[in-house]
Amino acid sequence: MDPDFWLQRWREGRTGFHREAVMPLLEKHWPALGAAEGAPVFVPLAGKTLDMHWLAARGHEVLGCELSPLAVQAFFAEAGLVPERERDADGLHHRAGRIDLVEGDVFALTDATLARMRAVYDRAALIALPPDLRRRYAGEVYGRLPGGCEGLLITLEYPQEQLRGPPFAVPEAEVRGLFAADWDVELLERRDILAQEPRFIADGVTALSTAVYRLRRR
Repeated sequence: MDPDFWLQRWREGRTGFHREAVMPLLEKHWPALGAAEGAPVFVPLAGKTLDMHWLAARGHEVLGCELSPLAVQAFFAEAGLVPERERDADGLHHRAGRIDLVEGDVFALTDATLARMRAVYDRAALIALPPDLRRRYAGEVYGRLPGGCEGLLITLEYPQEQLRGPPFAVPEAEVRGLFAADWDVELLERRDILAQEPRFIADGVTALSTAVYRLRRR
């Protein structure tokens, strides 16, 4: 899977992963992290998620990263915002209010940028990546977040042989394998969502759950 895969999805409007409302699991579990008001929050592979607005409305400085220029443009246009733009080593920054959305490659973010993050919200990044890229992502992106950083990670679990991702199934054992060496990992909730996802049923998936984890960098 290369960047062109996602760029093509946005060009063709095949963005079923985008939600038209704030993620209820974010609203429910974000307070458990205890992230201080104003704390910088990193949102990787952000797309045009409304969750960034929700985090900003709670006083956080939000740093999103998104590869597709179409997604970045849509995010601000749909909110009626005209961002200021500036290019640096991270990529092309689009800033409006408390939100800074970088148009660029998440792996290319600088050490200094990631080191100032105090929290990370990952709803659609880890599950968007195949196994080899998940390992690289955990090591090269999460691996550069600072000690004390808090994370809310949301994954999907289903029989991977029943459906070719993305989104990919990431079971609890893999989450712990990816993060437990450097992060405290706590499962907050696992919820059966198959009945709410008719497209998975139509594709022959027989079991589907979402899992929510709290992460804390040691």
